[in-house]
This record gives sequence, structure tokens and C-alpha cells, in this order.
Amino acid sequence: MLLAVDIGNTGITLGIFDGDDLGSCWRLASDSDRTVDEYGILLSQLLERGNKPLDRVDNIAIASVVPPITGIFDRACRDYLGVEPLVVDAGVRTGIRIRYEDPKQVGADRIVQTAAVLKLFKGPACIVDFGTATIFDAVSADGEYLGGAIAPGIRISSDALFQRAAKLPRVEILRPPSAIGRNTAHSLQSGLLFGYVGLVDGMVQRFRKELGPEMKTVGTGALIELIARETQSIDIIEPWLALQGLRIIYDLNKG
Repeated sequence: MLLAVDIGNTGITLGIFDGDDLGSCWRLASDSDRTVDEYGILLSQLLERGNKPLDRVDNIAIASVVPPITGIFDRACRDYLGVEPLVVDAGVRTGIRIRYEDPKQVGADRIVQTAAVLKLFKGPACIVDFGTATIFDAVSADGEYLGGAIAPGIRISSDALFQRAAKLPRVEILRPPSAIGRNTAHSLQSGLLFGYVGLVDGMVQRFRKELGPEMKTVGTGALIELIARETQSIDIIEPWLALQGLRIIYDLNKG
């Protein structure tokens, strides 16, 4: 079995593949203060809870944008699972032609998601990822990664309002009863949710003008299902897109 691990600034996504089939998936908070042993114990507990024996995990693939956690997680995989992970970096085959001015600036998360879209859905495509940042990535019809756009994530915006405005509370990101909020909490939820829906609609429209009318939009990330219910711009919902990309890239490099 393959354990796929996507390490982001806010969260860590993990999933188990048995062949091409994605089974149990989990989301953890990213924490660079956790030790090798803490991550190792978490891994062991998650696998046991998912009825996945530790000795059946014989392959691991990691994509990370948080270098301090990368090394800790790598060591945890070696010490607790006895497996040397494949870490997606400059020396790994991805099957993707990158047209960014400096390819080294493209995060591993964007690479693995592009690999998944090209394999599963083909281009041209716009990938919308609701993570720490809200990221829009462009994939050409010829399978090239072209670049994209980066905006503050919805939770970052929520936290900024809470921290910088003395009378505004921290709110859960939920759909309010209406766009016109009748109290402060609903007003904040409206601005956050519907405001980001407007962001998605506007950016997807602009990407479509550049990539062509046949462009498909693939949404991913922890908040994608909430956002997708409010917009017609998302064609495909794939919450675990990065994990799929890790499986694809691992298959390209095994052996």
C-alpha cells in the first residue's frame, strides 16, 4: 500500500492507496513543533484506526511546502513505518512541463495537483485550491503548467479581521441565512463565503478567456464543498486531488 502525504502550511492531508484505489483519508494540523515521535505515533494511530496494518505500508510519497516539517515527517516514516519516502522535489519525475519563469518557485503542492488533473481530467484546466492561500493554477491543453494566481485564503482573511478589528469576533466559516447579514456574525460569514465565491467566479472567468471556452475547473481543498455549493464555476470537485497526484508521480518514479 502507498501512503500519500501532502504537507501544507495549515494542514497535512494523508491517504492510503491500495493500487489505484484511495481508501482512508485524514487531515491533521501542521505543527513544526511536533517531534518525530509525535508524528510517528499519530501515523501509527491513524493507520490502526483505519484498519491498515503498519507492515502493509511499503511505499510513501510526500509533497511539502513546509521544509521543517518535511524532515521531521521523513524521519517519522523511516523510524515508525520502516519506509524511505519519495519526496517530490527537483529530482523527481513528474511528467509536467513547467512554463513558470522560475520553475523552482512552483510549490510541490501545485505540481502534484497538476499531475492529477492531467492524468484524470486532461487540459485545459483551472485548478482552484482552497488552502492556506486560495490558489488558481492554469494547465494548458498540451499538458503544460502555465502559472496562476494566489490570493489570501478564506481563513487567513477571517483571522485578519478578528486580529485587526477590535469589535469583530472570530466566526465559523458557514453559509449565513442570507447575503444581507442581520447580525455581526452573519455579516462576517456573508462577506467571507459569498465574497470568496465572487472571487472564484471572477478569476475562473478571466482564466477561461486566456485558456479557451473548453477549460474545465477542478476544485480542491478542505473548504471546496462549501464553496462549490454556492458557485456554478466549479466543474469537478476533488477534495483529495493532491493525494491522487502523489500516487501518479510515485508510479512514474517507482522501480
